[in-house]
Amino acid sequence: MRVVAFSDGVIAIAVTLLVLEIRPPEDTRHLLHSLASLWPSYLAYVVTFMLIGQMWANHHVMFDHIRSADRVVLFLNTVLLMDIAFLPFAASVLAQAFRHGEGQRTAVALHGLTLELAAILFNVIWWYVRHDRRLLASNIDAAGAKAIGRRFQLALAWIAAGTLLGILFPPLGVAVIAAFIPYYWLPIPREIAKARRRRDGAAGT
Repeated sequence: MRVVAFSDGVIAIAVTLLVLEIRPPEDTRHLLHSLASLWPSYLAYVVTFMLIGQMWANHHVMFDHIRSADRVVLFLNTVLLMDIAFLPFAASVLAQAFRHGEGQRTAVALHGLTLELAAILFNVIWWYVRHDRRLLASNIDAAGAKAIGRRFQLALAWIAAGTLLGILFPPLGVAVIAAFIPYYWLPIPREIAKARRRRDGAAGT
């Protein structure tokens, strides 16, 4: 599907731009200390890279079950990609705020709201294709579609909670959003089980 290939390209560029925001230290006389002082950049890089990676993985999960994309899906996907492409800037602002100790609440809010918009768009796209069954592939049943929807809804609530906490206490907000990473990489049980049954059925024929 051309939309997946295009999306993969945009996401690949976004994660590549993340590392470009980490500037080499100018003070090479105390290089080890200067490198260590860049820890906010390393943190923003790792957290944002892994979150974009999750978006990429879940984008594939979603489009594995979309048979065709109409103009609504294409438009929503374009807005989603625009939001993902903005994340390197939000990560850079977050790193700068923690490095200088100023504007941390605003930086966490910007980063969190950018992630939250992505979560909203995932939910809207999946809600739209679920309610227009002609767009869904035949390789997923109602239970599988519901399971994917629940995972996307969880992201919506989790990131919103982290963002709100970050406005009150920035390090806690970042920690809550970062804690989302290991959980969200877990497979979606019903979606994986469905794929397993399809493979087993094909192997038995």
